[in-house]
Amino acid sequence: MIDRRDVMRLAATGAALLAARPALAQAPAKPRTKIVFLGTKGGPRVGVGASNPANLVVVNDTPFVIDCGMSVSRQLVNAGVPIPSVKYIFIGHHHSDHNLEYGNLVYNAWAAGLSTPIHSFGPRGIEAMTKTYWDLNKFDIDTRIEDEGRPDPRTLLVAKDITEDGVVLQTADVKVTAFRTPHPPIVDNFAYKFETPDGVIVFSSDTAYNPKLAEFAKGADVLVHEALYVPAVDRLVIKTKNGATLKKHLMESHTTTEDVGRIAAAAGVKVLVLSHFVPGDDPEVTDDNWREGAAKHFYGRIVIAKDLMQLTLPV
Repeated sequence: MIDRRDVMRLAATGAALLAARPALAQAPAKPRTKIVFLGTKGGPRVGVGASNPANLVVVNDTPFVIDCGMSVSRQLVNAGVPIPSVKYIFIGHHHSDHNLEYGNLVYNAWAAGLSTPIHSFGPRGIEAMTKTYWDLNKFDIDTRIEDEGRPDPRTLLVAKDITEDGVVLQTADVKVTAFRTPHPPIVDNFAYKFETPDGVIVFSSDTAYNPKLAEFAKGADVLVHEALYVPAVDRLVIKTKNGATLKKHLMESHTTTEDVGRIAAAAGVKVLVLSHFVPGDDPEVTDDNWREGAAKHFYGRIVIAKDLMQLTLPV
């Protein structure tokens, strides 16, 4: 038989366990939405420092890759993201530092066990680029399908050309809107807005100074904007054979740090992230150099992106 004192001890133990439950429930929840800056150096040159342009948004464990500069696959691995988990890819424009590893990222996902579709979006030409990539690698793919029993990756990549502004993707968690912004001489160039359960993220893409981008980013929680630092450009062109031509292109097709600050202030964003640095491999440039121009006009929080840095929403 159970003694009365045993009953009282059991009741006390149960009460203690119930009292402990609220404390367990208060454990920090895993963030639903985060940004990972995979590659922060602008331009196609490959060096020993920062990687070429690429970003990642993860919403409820679904990865969205924005741009595919060289090393995007490796940077996803370094960020702890299984490559086969990628579901969506967005390309801002068809400069090589934004699309050079597009096909290879999908191939690397396939080599690592991809079995679910990846949907890709980009300016006019991404559908043709996708077909050309499969044609280029036909021998390898056919051989591995036969020898290794893999699924055909050509059925797993669904590419779609973007031809105009507007919503390009709507899922249960995320709405993605494209906005054309100038990057002379390229006109098919898109910024992207991600509306998530935890806030709004805007990626500027490469762009000349464009006040209309502030309207597109109005009220965003995070604006990730490319940045050009003029003194570093001047140092670069001195040691470049085609320096004068290069400087003209850079100044006409990118946005100075001061103008980035103007865009962020006009948009009223909560956080401004500077990334895609032009140039991105000058050891003399400090974080303060990148920040000071933008801070003349934008008085909110400014983040200088580093490779593999993460930003969790809400901010």
